[in-house]
Amino acid sequence: MNVKNFIVGGIVGGIVDFLLGWLFYGILFKENFPSNGQENMPFIFLGCMTFGFLVSFIYTRWAGISTAASGLKAGTVLGLFLGLHSNFFSNSMNNNPDYQLMGLDMIIMIVMGALVGAAVGLVIGKMK
Repeated sequence: MNVKNFIVGGIVGGIVDFLLGWLFYGILFKENFPSNGQENMPFIFLGCMTFGFLVSFIYTRWAGISTAASGLKAGTVLGLFLGLHSNFFSNSMNNNPDYQLMGLDMIIMIVMGALVGAAVGLVIGKMK
């Protein structure tokens, strides 16, 4: 594994994830995901960086992904499973889950995963 590619890819992926989250959850779908003003931005940023580094690790260590197109495809799958994981657990104690909201969140997570994956794949490929 090329450590430099992993680190730069992870940083880029995390920043892309953070900016896309702000765009989707903070601007475009703000009515669907209302803010209570209690967000912990450092933890949100760290969560985004964690996802960026996860994608970068998978791409550099196991998958050998180094193009935007292959990164987009793999990121779509990662976004799907991450979306399923987070929605199932966040609604596990809810007796009446909002399935439309879950569906919207799944679509957002898939798109974000795909775009983060494409960015990480592109960066890794450019650094070869």
